[in-house]
Amino acid sequence: MIRFGVIGTNWITDSFIEAALKTGKYQLAAVYSRKMEKAEEFASKYGISLCFDNLEEMAASDELDVVYIASPNSLHGPQAKLFIEQGKHVIGEKPLASNIAEVDALITMAQEKGVVLFEAMKTTYTPNFVQIRKALPKLGKLRKVYLSYCQLSSRYAKYLDGENPNTFNPAFSNGSLMDIGIYPLSAAIGLFGEPNSFTAQGVLLDSGVDAHGTLVLHYSHFDVVISHSKVSDGLIPSELQGELGTMLVDFISECKSVTLHRPGEPALELTCPQEDNAMYYEAAEFARLVETNQIGHSGLARTLIVSSIITQAREVVGVRFPADEEMRV
Repeated sequence: MIRFGVIGTNWITDSFIEAALKTGKYQLAAVYSRKMEKAEEFASKYGISLCFDNLEEMAASDELDVVYIASPNSLHGPQAKLFIEQGKHVIGEKPLASNIAEVDALITMAQEKGVVLFEAMKTTYTPNFVQIRKALPKLGKLRKVYLSYCQLSSRYAKYLDGENPNTFNPAFSNGSLMDIGIYPLSAAIGLFGEPNSFTAQGVLLDSGVDAHGTLVLHYSHFDVVISHSKVSDGLIPSELQGELGTMLVDFISECKSVTLHRPGEPALELTCPQEDNAMYYEAAEFARLVETNQIGHSGLARTLIVSSIITQAREVVGVRFPADEEMRV
């Protein structure tokens, strides 16, 4: 059993724990929170007693093999570094770090330490994402791809009321592209690889983060248009258009359904059964990588490309994080 600890005590941590335990590969070993009482309260739900309010002590513990990081975005990189230095495998919530410099440094360190570093990008590990990849030849020559993920943040009302929630605060490396756009971007890179070039546009809030925006990835004979937003809800499916047909994908972040439409033929349902908690598949893949010690796994290449594009796109749009200033030093 892989003994794992968690950083963060929010809903997404609960979801990952549920997914990890369901794989049968993991044993929850430890919980970290800045406040010990909160760590203990969270841990009690799972019947464990090992709690920390000091990350250095947790990283040095011989009671865990792996850490799952679900803290604010700006902390992902520094916390991953701390655990890698102590020889722990790391699965970090997306985005893996604030910018490409941090990601590159983490990957280099993980290789040197011989540990698995993994970005928890659930999209690209779901069975229906595999279905999309397998069915691409049925579309013929690709011409247009539209990937949309727009989700009104539950904390936007607080922002409009004058509060400063983390999710709209650049100090925490947040914004629409980092939090929302990363899903369709990762899907595009997972399907088509690195683009020849790209263009980026975004609309900034007064806080300095992007509220919504558009990325266009340019490939040799088609473009991928990515729409993302944290201030509006999107209801349309994503669409891949080829000369022989069109594929519709519902809710690109989890690929809930996949349908192929070809002229003169009935719609072909490609959807396969998936776990309700899509994090199950990333947890299972991470366990496989740890068990087989695949420190140079293919997911790292995707993470590097995605982080590079987001870092450059933010520069164009004008989204700056404190971590970017550190990168320039």
